[in-house]
Amino acid sequence: MQKVLQNLRLQKIVTTVAIVLFIMKLVAWYLTGSVAILTDALESTVNVIAGLIGVYSLYVSAKPKDLDHPYGHGKAEFISAAVEGTLISVAGLIIIYEAINNFIHPHKIQKLDYGIILVAITAVINYVAGVYCVNTGKKNNSLALIASGKHLQTDTYSTIGIIIGLILLYILKYSWIDSAVAILFAFIIMFTGYRIVRSSIAGIMDEADEALMEKMVVMLNANRRENWIDFHNLRIIKNGGTLHLDCHLTVPWYLNVHEAHVEIDALSYLVKNEFGESMELFVHSDGCLDFSCNICTKQDCPVRKHPFEKKIEWTMRNISADTKHHL
Repeated sequence: MQKVLQNLRLQKIVTTVAIVLFIMKLVAWYLTGSVAILTDALESTVNVIAGLIGVYSLYVSAKPKDLDHPYGHGKAEFISAAVEGTLISVAGLIIIYEAINNFIHPHKIQKLDYGIILVAITAVINYVAGVYCVNTGKKNNSLALIASGKHLQTDTYSTIGIIIGLILLYILKYSWIDSAVAILFAFIIMFTGYRIVRSSIAGIMDEADEALMEKMVVMLNANRRENWIDFHNLRIIKNGGTLHLDCHLTVPWYLNVHEAHVEIDALSYLVKNEFGESMELFVHSDGCLDFSCNICTKQDCPVRKHPFEKKIEWTMRNISADTKHHL
């Protein structure tokens, strides 16, 4: 819960920064009349709207579990990211329209030096805020913060490109450069929007996170205990900043309930030590069967029926299978 509240506070700060930067870019556009700067200002409009949506989604996801939402309200973050990605793509289309219109009906651009300075200041602030957002979002498993941070970083890159274009325009005096730069970065903006929408849909549909699964596999193989004969039916579901892990752990059949629970507690400690307290575990313990002897490395097993033949290395594929492993 503490991490969720931290995410919410940071999102409020990001939204406030977005409003200030939007006003600065509007001033730069007013001074210059540049459609490239208008491109940057329109994307900042999306930053403001998306920031407000992000604040609301993180407020909702911070609510505790209740009878209607036993897994919490974390899915609201995925909806927020989907809306943000869509708005970014729409902004890209508007920018292309404005740039083409400027090609057909060019207008005089003035005070570019002031405009370049103002836009450059917003780029620096955006980048710092974006990096902090992404790092905090990854640390706290918040897709909403990661989406906001990546958006701010992309805004920075597009702003840098726009500044380069404005400098060329300032030196060469070719008015078409303004529109060309706007169109180029409009496509970059639209691609960013697509990626954010794609990641949010993956979260809503509970798509497997291969990078997370691979990290889990490496950790389990490196810390495998003697009584962990088999590990299978692993499922990881992202619910905002919380990760829900379901799995089956096979232990020697003769362990009593308390002894089996010791193994589950060890697994729980290992996972939470690696992924943080935001990981929730639901572990089902299975007793080993006769065919488990061939893959069991336990040295002093008093009921072994078959000799050990081969240790099965856990992989992302076989720990996701819904059946026990055997040779």
